[in-house]
Amino acid sequence: MITFYPGPSKVYPAVADYAAEAVRSGIVSLNHRSSGFMEVVKEAIQLLHEKLAIPADYQIAFVSSATECWEIVAQSLTAETSLHPFAGAFGQKWAEYAYRIKPPVNLSEADVLCIVQNETSNGSQVSMPSLAQFRAEFSGIIAVDAVSSMAGIAFDWTLADVWFASVQKCFGLPAGLAVLVYSPSALKRAQAIGENDHYNSLLFIHENFAKFQTPYTPNGLGIYLLMRVLQQVPAIAAVDALTRQRSADWYRFLTDWTTTPAGRGFSLLNDDPAVRSDTVIAVKGSEERIRAIKAAALQAGIQLGNGYGDWKQTTFRLANFPAITNDEISQLRQFLQDFR
Repeated sequence: MITFYPGPSKVYPAVADYAAEAVRSGIVSLNHRSSGFMEVVKEAIQLLHEKLAIPADYQIAFVSSATECWEIVAQSLTAETSLHPFAGAFGQKWAEYAYRIKPPVNLSEADVLCIVQNETSNGSQVSMPSLAQFRAEFSGIIAVDAVSSMAGIAFDWTLADVWFASVQKCFGLPAGLAVLVYSPSALKRAQAIGENDHYNSLLFIHENFAKFQTPYTPNGLGIYLLMRVLQQVPAIAAVDALTRQRSADWYRFLTDWTTTPAGRGFSLLNDDPAVRSDTVIAVKGSEERIRAIKAAALQAGIQLGNGYGDWKQTTFRLANFPAITNDEISQLRQFLQDFR
């Protein structure tokens, strides 16, 4: 089965070998405070800095999921309340979750701005120029959910204080691990608030990761797999170029396809190219046509992504992640051209 599901999505084929390697070598049996495991954590962090061009003064930690990062931002970095401009279901979920922890008593005093860089539910994104405008206009902490784009496109990390992503998308890894990146300003804010009441309080996390340790028994296999994948992937500049080229090719192809008999009744969900995601592409159609194309794709051994939220029944989504091969893309395009 070829999968274009936008998360969990395709893992790099080598991950199977890396997992077996971890078992055979005893990595998965190491105590998480042992020197051997600390070396794995240290190398994974160093490789993230190197391969993703993360500034040296930005800290990196590993947690369980991006959803956990929503909690960390709310409890450890929000003094008063947070602002959540959103364009889709995941941005809305983040706002709802954050406001249960820090109710929005006075939004005019918001000290954290929370942005979903890539909105998976509808295939939209916030560009770096747009993020730069937020940075220029907002004086507080900026936190970015980059679940569907980290390790797929290049970021200007200085435009936000907190970035986070789960690894089951552009990292090409199984679910169960997230990367949390935070700036010196974010650490100062956490220290000023002084919240240290939870196992995942940012101060407690930082105290441990400063020693390449974790505050709790972590997903050791996931961290090892991340390290091994980072050893073999190109630097983000090369990955970014490939992702954006494939994205442009996909949007051209789909625009043309919707004018053919095979693409009758379909169109791109986002009319404005400026907000279209480079890593998750959304195509809309009637419920009947969406059901038909997904069923036909499964018969052909191809899994298309379901719609999500308000677009659950009227869209299918395509992942444009680095682990997907050119041959798989060609097979999907042939299927789309042949669909009736």
